[in-house]
Amino acid sequence: MNSVHRGVKTGFHRLPLRAGFAKRLDMTSHLPLALCSLDETRDFGRRIAARLGAGDVVFLTGGLGAGKTTLARAIIEALCGVSDAPSPTYTIVQTYETESGTPLWHADLYRIEEEAELEELGLDDAFEDAICLIEWPDRLGEWCPQTRLEIDLSMPGQDDKNQDDNGALKRQVRITGRGDWETRLDDI
Repeated sequence: MNSVHRGVKTGFHRLPLRAGFAKRLDMTSHLPLALCSLDETRDFGRRIAARLGAGDVVFLTGGLGAGKTTLARAIIEALCGVSDAPSPTYTIVQTYETESGTPLWHADLYRIEEEAELEELGLDDAFEDAICLIEWPDRLGEWCPQTRLEIDLSMPGQDDKNQDDNGALKRQVRITGRGDWETRLDDI
C-alpha cells in the first residue's frame, strides 16, 4: 500500500523529500517517482485514472520510447475497458467513452506543426467536457490549459543507481500539478 505523505516513490515506497521542498514550489506541486517495471507503470496508470473526471487534462511528456503511450493505454483500459488502445500517432486523436459516459480523448500532437491545426481538432471543447490525455503537449502553445496534470517520463542512464535488483532500468517520472491539481497530487 502506498503511503500518503509527499515524497519520492520507488515502486510502492515513498522516500521523504528534503525539508523545505514544498515551500519552494510556486503555484505548482511536484512529485518525483520511479517505476521499475511495466506492471508498476500500469498500476500507476490505474491510480491516475481513478482520479480523473470530465475537464481533466493530463500532459504526457518525454522522449520517444519513454512510455507515454504505455501509460495512456493503462489509463484508457482502466476507464474505458479497452485493453489494446491504438496509438494516435497517425490519427492524431483517438476518442473513447468511459464506463461512466465521460468522453476520453487521447491525442498525440507530435505531427502538429502549427497551432492553427489545433482548431480543427476541437481540443478546446474537449478540454472542458472530456478527459484529455495529451502526448507532445508542447505543440499546444497558446491552447495550453492552465489547470492540468503534467507527467514527464524519462529513462535515466544505465549506471547502478538507476537499476533495480534485477538490473532493469527504472523509469523516472516527474509529476507536476497546475491549478487545482496542486492539491490533488497527494492521492496519487
